[in-house]
Amino acid sequence: MRLPLYQIDAFADRLFAGNPAAVVPLEEWLPETVMQAIAAENNLAETAFFRREGADYALRWFTPTVEVELCGHATLASAHVIFRFLEPGREAVRFRTLKAGMLGVTRHGEALALDFPSYPPEPCALPPELPAALGAKPVELHRHGQCSLAVFAAAEDVAALAPDFARLRRQGHGDLIATAPGSGGVDFVSRFFAPAHGIDEDPVTGSAHCVLAPYWGKRLGKERLEARQISRRGGALTCTLSGERVAISGRCVLYLEGWITV
Repeated sequence: MRLPLYQIDAFADRLFAGNPAAVVPLEEWLPETVMQAIAAENNLAETAFFRREGADYALRWFTPTVEVELCGHATLASAHVIFRFLEPGREAVRFRTLKAGMLGVTRHGEALALDFPSYPPEPCALPPELPAALGAKPVELHRHGQCSLAVFAAAEDVAALAPDFARLRRQGHGDLIATAPGSGGVDFVSRFFAPAHGIDEDPVTGSAHCVLAPYWGKRLGKERLEARQISRRGGALTCTLSGERVAISGRCVLYLEGWITV
């Protein structure tokens, strides 16, 4: 069986930036074991699989080791494939997902905007073992579900973090966002660590901004926020809060178009 494969740099305005995602359009779902094996073979943070369902699409995401409930950059990449290759006249698309409900993406020129849920985090106690595993002590810790938000005083503190990923994995901290105020037109910066999911550091994480945007929106008193994820590749996002939803916008760049044989 030959399947189309695209690799897209999401939340990027140039090649070799942002977060690369593999996208595999399907006619029918493959067995989960096969989709997981393809994701492991691709060895990217996420591989997205989608199939047409009426006017919409059903969408699933896999890391090299597990299926995940929500992924922003691979959703953005999937929409880019639809808008550019499959339905170039389309301006909006909706994805039906297993755990995150219905997700929308709209096209605004070169930018694509994700319609995602807003997940305001709540303050929580700092586990005594976390600072050593993370490499520094945050000034605040917040949490939503299995995602922790470690807040630092300055962007330089976040940039300097050198986590002990093996220790984070053993301690079962789940997804961990490190964040701090930004500067020069950037409202906040972040980094994202998920060693328990097989991803030590994700380059640019759309879904993390479901937690980041409501936190910084409340703290700064703003509905529209400019964000920068300061991983090695780096990426830019614009977040717009609207009630229980957040629009997360960015651009995509095609890196690879081809076929896989399974």
